[in-house]
Amino acid sequence: MSLVARSTRSATRIISRTRPYSVVVDAPSSEWVAKREAIKHHAQGTTSLWRRISFFVCFPTAIAVTIWVRNVEAEHAEHQEHIKEENGGHLPEVPGYDYLNKRVKPYPWGPNSLFFNPHVNKDMSD
Repeated sequence: MSLVARSTRSATRIISRTRPYSVVVDAPSSEWVAKREAIKHHAQGTTSLWRRISFFVCFPTAIAVTIWVRNVEAEHAEHQEHIKEENGGHLPEVPGYDYLNKRVKPYPWGPNSLFFNPHVNKDMSD
C-alpha cells in the first residue's frame, strides 16, 4: 500500500473518531442557572408537601377506613348469625322471583357463576 493511501486511511480514522455533531459550550448563562435553581426549589417544596399529605392524611385515613369496614363487617356477621338463630340454624330461602338470577345462556362451567359461594348465593342447579 502506498504512503498516500495509508495516510488517507489514518486521517479518515482520526476524523471519524471526533464527533462533529458535538458542540463545546461555555458555561451556561446565568438566566438558565437561575431558572434551574427555581425549579429545584419548587420541587423540594412540592415534594415535602406531598410527603406530609401522605403521612398525615392518607395513611391515617386508610387506617380509619380499615377499622370502619371491619366494624361494619362484624355487625353484618352478627346480623347473619341472628337471622340463622331465628330460622333454625339456616338462612331463610331466597324468593324465587323470575327476574333474579336470570340466565339467558348457560355458563360453560355449569349453572352457577364462577364466583359461586354456597353459603351466600342460591344454587342454580336446582
